[in-house]
Amino acid sequence: MAQLRSLILELGSVDLFVISSGTGHENPGLEWELEKRTIETNAIGFAAIAIVAAEHLASRGAGTLVGISSIAAIRGNGDAPAYGATKAFVSHYLAALRHKFAKLRSKVIILDVKPGFVDTAMAKGDGLFWVAAPEKASMQILRAIDRRSTHVYVTRRWRLVAWVLRLLPNALWNRL
Repeated sequence: MAQLRSLILELGSVDLFVISSGTGHENPGLEWELEKRTIETNAIGFAAIAIVAAEHLASRGAGTLVGISSIAAIRGNGDAPAYGATKAFVSHYLAALRHKFAKLRSKVIILDVKPGFVDTAMAKGDGLFWVAAPEKASMQILRAIDRRSTHVYVTRRWRLVAWVLRLLPNALWNRL
């Protein structure tokens, strides 16, 4: 946290923070070290950076904080429990910050980005569908920042998947 504060001071000011802390492992055996590493990076690491960013943006009275969450934040997955749980943490933390700044009537924008599969090292597994090129994903994120959006699915068609995941009864989800 001290290093980020130093960097902000060195730059003079920052009006856009993009936090993309992410790691994840398929871990159906629930090996603690894999879960711990994911929690430390995706939740603790995210929160540490988000706090510094939020403090700075609050002092400026404006700016944008972007957090990269995941479509996995919507429903828990037994193959990668810590990944989905920590991405849900990211989304809820961003929602809490958005609420905080709204109560202050601040011009700070908090954007939750929920990507589906993007063609990076994080997209693991065979037969993945709707895999986006990193360039396409980054352009959609940039458009959301420019529009001062608070939520975006990347690519946009993942909004349909999110809708289905939210409506799917637990009994059916648990059989998939």
